[in-house]
Amino acid sequence: MTAAVEPLVFDPYDYRCHEDPYPTYHRLRTEAPLYYNADLDFWALSRHADVTAGFRDSARLSSANGVSLDPAAWGPHAHRVMSFLAMDDPRHLRLRRLVYKGFTPKRVAEMQDRIKELTMSYLEPALAEGTFDWIETVAGKLPMDVISELMGVPAADRVEIRRLADLVVHREDGVLDIPPAAVESSITLLGYYTEMLAERRRRPTTDLTSALLDAEISGDTLTDEEIIGFLFLMVVAGNETTTKLLGNALYWAAKNPGEYAKVAVEPAAVPDWVEETLRYDTSTQVLARSATTDLDYHGGTIPAGAKVLLLIGSANRDPAVFADGDTYRIDRPDTAGLASFGAGVHYCLGAHLARLEAVVALREFAARVRGYDVVDAGIVRVHSSNVRGFAKLPVTVEVR
Repeated sequence: MTAAVEPLVFDPYDYRCHEDPYPTYHRLRTEAPLYYNADLDFWALSRHADVTAGFRDSARLSSANGVSLDPAAWGPHAHRVMSFLAMDDPRHLRLRRLVYKGFTPKRVAEMQDRIKELTMSYLEPALAEGTFDWIETVAGKLPMDVISELMGVPAADRVEIRRLADLVVHREDGVLDIPPAAVESSITLLGYYTEMLAERRRRPTTDLTSALLDAEISGDTLTDEEIIGFLFLMVVAGNETTTKLLGNALYWAAKNPGEYAKVAVEPAAVPDWVEETLRYDTSTQVLARSATTDLDYHGGTIPAGAKVLLLIGSANRDPAVFADGDTYRIDRPDTAGLASFGAGVHYCLGAHLARLEAVVALREFAARVRGYDVVDAGIVRVHSSNVRGFAKLPVTVEVR
């Protein structure tokens, strides 16, 4: 007898999907490259060609309703917490250009030495312990502190800001929308940044928040609401995704010790470690768009007005682009097609900062750790409809 094949169901809220979405992605690419979930009323594109083309087709796949599957975060109000991620041109381009005046590559590059200092302040005492939680001790602290220093958030407030940011993205099993705790945390964070912005108006400093107040193009400046929305985006999207990137990198290199050996003996390979992690198990798995017109894919039609999910995690494993895509290989030559930071006009403005933080932190780790193991019994995954990573990742290290 032939074993019955389970029905193909893709549910980004399902905890089983959070544990390992990749077999489902494989089936989607193979069996249903245009997939419709009637219960949650979304369409999904899983092949690399469709996902990357979808990112670039900002006219027919709009961002104006937001990028989240959560119903409460979907609609014309989404820009209040997602900033220019939830806008189309020309509105998107205007805000992005103004934000760029403050969030410049030069400002990011100047953080490199400070990122190393922060990394070592967490890493050295952790390595002395021998066994520690990588997320709690290093990966969860570093991105928050880097972003907070850029913004000018006092050190005393950062633990609470991180706790609130964690609650914003967490989803309980079976909850198909933004839970009350996430709503309350979002409101608290928005209130915090409102007060911080008012303080910068009274007493300007040299931080990013003051720079955003000063940003101007031909007399056009950012409103308080626009600045607060961008700060919220930075602390939730920028912080969470980089924490997850650092956790995923350590997890998969531990599960593939031959790959870790490559960076342990050659620090110049650390950027490749970061890129392969971004491909193999990227932090942001899913981003949403809304169809502005009927769209034909693979013999089916997405109707105008429908919600469309672009499955980044699936695109990055597509064998049409990445040979042997289900294998974690740090010296992989074919990384040019990464979908992890999007494409087109909405390409991630913080990509350079995320890569810089990850390379600095992982380089310092590899320089001091000959080998290590993750403590599987202590692992706790984050449960989110679009972010993939760890809440707890205990490791035992063998220092040099």
